Amino acid sequence: MHQKNLITLLCFVCFSFGIKAQSKVWVSDNGDGTYTNPIIHADYSDPDVVRVGDDFYMTSSSFNCVPGLPILHSNDLVNWELINYALPKQPPFDVFDKPQHGNGVWAPCIRYHQGEYYIYYPDPDFGIYMVKTKDPAGKWSDPVLVRGGKGFIDPTPLWDEDGKAYLAYAFAGSRATVKSVLMVCEMTPDGTKLLDNDVLVFDGQKEHSTVEGPKFYKRNGYYYLFAPAGGVSTGWQLVLRSKNVFGPYEVKVTLEEGNSGINGPHQGAWVDTPSGEDWFIHFQDKEAYGRIVHMQPMSWKNDWPVMGIDTDGDGIGEPVATYNKPNVGKTYPIATPLENDEFNSPELGIQWQWHANNDVDAKYGFPSGNLGFYRLNCKTRPEDYVNLWTVPNLLLQKFPAEEFVATTKLTFDHRFDGEEVGFVVMGEDYQYISLKQIGEELFARVVVCKNARTGGEEVELYKEECISNSIYFRVEVQKGAICRFSYSLNGKKYKQVGADFTAVPGRWIGSKVGYFALRDGVINNSGTVDIDWFRITK
Repeated sequence: MHQKNLITLLCFVCFSFGIKAQSKVWVSDNGDGTYTNPIIHADYSDPDVVRVGDDFYMTSSSFNCVPGLPILHSNDLVNWELINYALPKQPPFDVFDKPQHGNGVWAPCIRYHQGEYYIYYPDPDFGIYMVKTKDPAGKWSDPVLVRGGKGFIDPTPLWDEDGKAYLAYAFAGSRATVKSVLMVCEMTPDGTKLLDNDVLVFDGQKEHSTVEGPKFYKRNGYYYLFAPAGGVSTGWQLVLRSKNVFGPYEVKVTLEEGNSGINGPHQGAWVDTPSGEDWFIHFQDKEAYGRIVHMQPMSWKNDWPVMGIDTDGDGIGEPVATYNKPNVGKTYPIATPLENDEFNSPELGIQWQWHANNDVDAKYGFPSGNLGFYRLNCKTRPEDYVNLWTVPNLLLQKFPAEEFVATTKLTFDHRFDGEEVGFVVMGEDYQYISLKQIGEELFARVVVCKNARTGGEEVELYKEECISNSIYFRVEVQKGAICRFSYSLNGKKYKQVGADFTAVPGRWIGSKVGYFALRDGVINNSGTVDIDWFRITK
């Protein structure tokens, strides 16, 4: 049986019998009742989690990547699957039809209230939005603008026992010229509009600068605001508490790096299990690998949370490396977010995102269903093209581990000079390997760009005439995000080309790997590339 047909059959069997996807490069579940952090070694920044019954749902920031607001599901807090997105297209559409690096969906909050799931998310340039649904795996509502304006970030709702509803939030200094403070405001009970009674409840300017990302809870008569401070990669976790929703709030540091080597352990979610255990899920900034997801055991002492392990008795926890899995009453299969794609579905694999809105009108690409490939169309380079930073039709997915190999097979139907298909590691610096038609001939190329965000120009590192339009591209990623590109004409013998490249983050996101298809000028019959498969291996 042909290798791809066999893989397709195995995928069908796994789907039919409920077998979960398992990464070959990072699995947190050790299979012996313990887990190793991170629980997800991928860029799910600013994670928030809610439990409903035996089900846990996570969402995270997505910035300019579309679809946005990923929805992940777990039954044990260790094994997670990516099941949906709450934001298939990002408003305002005329803005996000073009790349808006670092803008868009900042830290969201997911909650469950009276039979519906709510996500509040901020766009620092347009305001606070809300989407909701009765089924997290199904269709979410169109975004409702709860409050318009610049600089509002990190909203978190709380529905109180007396029927009143509140929203806590922070400010982005880059837009509001105000930062390091937390606010609480009342909102209508249906959660669609804020009232005009905003109150400053905490000022972190002196001891806890860059306080942001609050999460609002209530327990034992106390209102709690869990909030990170001190900066994304260098900070710590705060918890504030008060008997009055508008304060005054007491403050305590509850989690810090200490001797753990896990930098900036903060910003995330308190969640409990049906058995009554408490856990704290947060991120660690790991540069090119993004803001990866960790989980800490959590307990309560004198109505203050204790996160991680307090190794020195100072009342401040430190992150754990390995720990016993949560007690959820049974054992669930190992599962990880999808990475590989055979492109045999009538829909694009859920792990892929574009750098701007895509719809039928944009015609970036089409799934082929039973034909067994995903087709990218060579879209015209933007008029102001300097590098890929301004290109919307980048089809990318997150780095899945510290070390991995990404390999793809594709066929390029090139028709005119200037048409090019590339396999790229994308960030503020990027490098790609490509096929490009030049002078009616086909060439394999390697191109690097430094400082793409500030207008850095592309530099060609390698160029050689290629005898085939059907090719295998590969990038090997080693510790330190060192990337080596190669290609093959037969899928067996690979030729390493170009120079080693050190991946770097994008704007507030980790480096990503994937594709582009571009051309010079407009024509009524542009070239196309059919992507046969994409696979992640060790």
